[in-house]
Amino acid sequence: MSKARYTTGLRAVEQLLAAESAGIRRIYAEYQTANPRVQAVIEAAKKAGIEIQAANRARLTQISGETRHQGIVAEIRRSTVMDEAGLRTLVEERLQDADRPPLLLLVLDGIQDPHNLGACMRTADAAGVDAVIVPRHGAAGLGPTVSKVAAGAAEQLPFAVVANLGRVLGWLRDYGVRCIGTSDQADGSLFEADLAGSVALVMGREHTGLSKGIASRCDALVSLPMQGVVASLNVSVATGICLYEIVRRRNLRQP
Repeated sequence: MSKARYTTGLRAVEQLLAAESAGIRRIYAEYQTANPRVQAVIEAAKKAGIEIQAANRARLTQISGETRHQGIVAEIRRSTVMDEAGLRTLVEERLQDADRPPLLLLVLDGIQDPHNLGACMRTADAAGVDAVIVPRHGAAGLGPTVSKVAAGAAEQLPFAVVANLGRVLGWLRDYGVRCIGTSDQADGSLFEADLAGSVALVMGREHTGLSKGIASRCDALVSLPMQGVVASLNVSVATGICLYEIVRRRNLRQP
């Protein structure tokens, strides 16, 4: 049996209820509330046959570990988490599917802030990313804060936790996936880069960027042109810009 995890926040739980594949086990809700959105979630869960348990705010905080739960917590099965073997299977199957767009992966080299991870996952889902890949150690993992910020994407988007990120980039390149790393030290701009075909976008951690070992595994390093006085962007903002530049290029190539 897969381990139960918890998602908090109205937006995230509403998105889960809208997705039939979310795997909600039960919902804990604050019944004594005037918030109509909480009541609407309760009614939607009842119609879907999902177990609902009444809980006060203190109990919701105890269950989820979050104080800003907005009166609602969903207990789910995290069926989208995979290891390196599962990721390899996903990549192989996607590369063999000629009817779908080229593979698009998001590799996060040690993102430590769960808010940033959640924001990256939300954008990745919107941009059609096939999987998010993170290292097992030294990085934020999935949890209530990530789920809340991701607004439902964390429960739908394949999430690969791997022991050796460099090794994964190595075999991705062997499969013909172009690994594009981001660095403020790069000579070339994102807007000049070759983004055709299957791509793994590799983003570095907050403040320090890509590690040297991961940067050396990339086919190319690109930067975002900075016109003002700030030296860099928040990693989740930069991730959104990069992913949607890839999406924009792909849309231009469509007949």
